[in-house]
Amino acid sequence: MTAPIVRISGLHKWFGENHVLKGIDFDVQPGDRVAVLGSSGSGKSTFLRCLNFMEIPTSGSIELKGKRIGKPSGLDAKGERTSYSQSELSEVRKQVGMVFQQFNLFPHMTVLGNVMEGLTTVLGLEAKIARQRSMAQLEKVGMAHKADAYPGRLSGGQQQRVAIARALAMEPEVLLFDEPTSSLDPELVGEVLNVIKDLAQEGRTMLLVTHELGFAYHYANKVLFLADGQFYETGTPDEVLRNPQKERTQRFLERFTAFSF
Repeated sequence: MTAPIVRISGLHKWFGENHVLKGIDFDVQPGDRVAVLGSSGSGKSTFLRCLNFMEIPTSGSIELKGKRIGKPSGLDAKGERTSYSQSELSEVRKQVGMVFQQFNLFPHMTVLGNVMEGLTTVLGLEAKIARQRSMAQLEKVGMAHKADAYPGRLSGGQQQRVAIARALAMEPEVLLFDEPTSSLDPELVGEVLNVIKDLAQEGRTMLLVTHELGFAYHYANKVLFLADGQFYETGTPDEVLRNPQKERTQRFLERFTAFSF
């Protein structure tokens, strides 16, 4: 069996006295398309943010391509602690890309400038190479014709496609999507989901937090239902979405009657 590209072991996250993630264990294999589901406040976004260390786990370990990130630094009441260097976390974030609910584009930069920014400032690429790579990714998401436009002149769906191009341009090993359509008007959701579907067909390794259950069914090879800070039920789309075994999963899915498989 192929070694996991990401291995999560005993992951806990506390915010003060609020225990958000409670000992998560999960392996992500190369090419996995993982859908993460759960009610609002269940910790879905926190889970993703821990994977690229925008949130530092309280305890537990994360391995990327077989290498543990950080160094064990002892035990306390909340578990095994890990210390992290900023240089190491910077390297991780190059390999684990993130697309947010909000697009987080720089309003004073053109579409092309937004995509190029990380390539020149983080990766140190020459402007010519950064431009070529950025245009290739904008072409992939159908936004090359808007390269010279500013974000304020784009629809929400267009801005999110630019944000996806920006993440792709860094050539990450893993892509994380944190409810990428939740800020969009309903008529714009499809254009972003189509881009994600195309990326899935390329064999990319992706984790997607979403409430678009019909899309999750067709997109994912693994579905995780998060409740009470743990993966309450996991399996294939058929196992979790069509034939959930646990009552809480069943209750969650009953609230979503307007989706089809």
